[in-house]
Amino acid sequence: MSRMRKSAAVAALAASVVGGFEGIRLAAYADPASKGYPWTVCYGETRLEDGSPVRPGMKFTLDQCKQMLVKRADEFADGVERCVPSAKDMPPKRYVAHLSLAYNIGTGAYCKSSVARLQNAGQPRASCDAFLKWNKAAGVVFPGLTRRRQQERAMCLEGL
Repeated sequence: MSRMRKSAAVAALAASVVGGFEGIRLAAYADPASKGYPWTVCYGETRLEDGSPVRPGMKFTLDQCKQMLVKRADEFADGVERCVPSAKDMPPKRYVAHLSLAYNIGTGAYCKSSVARLQNAGQPRASCDAFLKWNKAAGVVFPGLTRRRQQERAMCLEGL
């Protein structure tokens, strides 16, 4: 059971941070970073609960989007905790920073990242610094991703 399910405070912080970074769009839109595909909705969702892709014209309510965010964040939390076991014991803000990165880049990329590798090697400060490397989409530096990574890094470093 992930910390998302164990702690209402961690779940609320994660929903606020990830939701704030991802932003919300109730109608499906073409992902600008990948030249229009995949279609995206709510807080960055590209697939529905049944695994089918988001398609043009789809619309969701705010409540539906919030439910998707919490469910998906919990799935990413499980992934983070599997590949970085020490995540279970991180301070809440560091944990949420790692979760936010994984939510944005995918669990596979997160688990292969220097962020995860350095955390697993017992180098949390270097792990936090490595967040800054993840500011590109489709090989292009995005100012919004740069700001997000700076904020995630700052959260990650709190208490070190």
